[in-house]
Amino acid sequence: MYYRENLANHKRIVIKIGTTSLTYPNGQMNLQKFEKLAWVITDLLNQDKEIILVSSGAIAVGAQKLSLSERPRDTIGKQASSAVGQVILMQMYENFFMHYNRSVAQILVTMDVFSNPYKKRNVKNTLNRLLEMGVVPIVNENDTVATDELYEFSDNDTLSAYVANVIDADILIILSDIDAMYTADPNIDPSAHRISTIHKIDDDIIRLAGGSSSKLGTGGMATKVKAAQTVNSNGADMVIASGDDPKIIFDILNGEDIGTLFTVSTESDQPAE
Repeated sequence: MYYRENLANHKRIVIKIGTTSLTYPNGQMNLQKFEKLAWVITDLLNQDKEIILVSSGAIAVGAQKLSLSERPRDTIGKQASSAVGQVILMQMYENFFMHYNRSVAQILVTMDVFSNPYKKRNVKNTLNRLLEMGVVPIVNENDTVATDELYEFSDNDTLSAYVANVIDADILIILSDIDAMYTADPNIDPSAHRISTIHKIDDDIIRLAGGSSSKLGTGGMATKVKAAQTVNSNGADMVIASGDDPKIIFDILNGEDIGTLFTVSTESDQPAE
């Protein structure tokens, strides 16, 4: 359990929360989730932690505001919904964090920001200064201009990993409707069990996450394992956990055995008895 206990020492934390963790099944915004998330992050800031939030939800919020019957499927429709939804999303975060006397900042990025040294340095400097000021940076993809592979992230799991690396985070916590990595799809295999800790992402782990027979892969586990590879290569840990209750972040940092931890620590890192 040393690997879990060590998470309490992490100071710079990137939290990624998915759309399904911020909305009800009918697509409406879950205001309780927003309020709890703001409370949890504020309490972590009060402990001298540094928090960057990568938040999905702009397209879903925009579709709701525009009274669309379903999430747009075409690129232009997604861009329009995102443009409307991003404003509302930030208004909501601003309102909830304001209750705890905390300020937020909007950071919209595209893939080229991380491939261009000048832009990468600028976004790193901005994030670092905001953290120094005690502001919560809220990062999302700039969907209104991300229209091709040069600019577009395939998902916010990947975006959060890039953000974690650019600001040298200690840990990335991904909250979603996937609560952990399992030995098989638990929805169809009753013998499947949760994998607590992964020290090395080898071919077996990659196949388990993205194999053609795995609904976990098509459901998003493949992108999460890829994100873990990205942050682990930069020396940071990553945890996948359920986004049902944002207070789970406290449990993760307190070392409780929940979700799946992808760690860069090895047995040789454990303190001597």
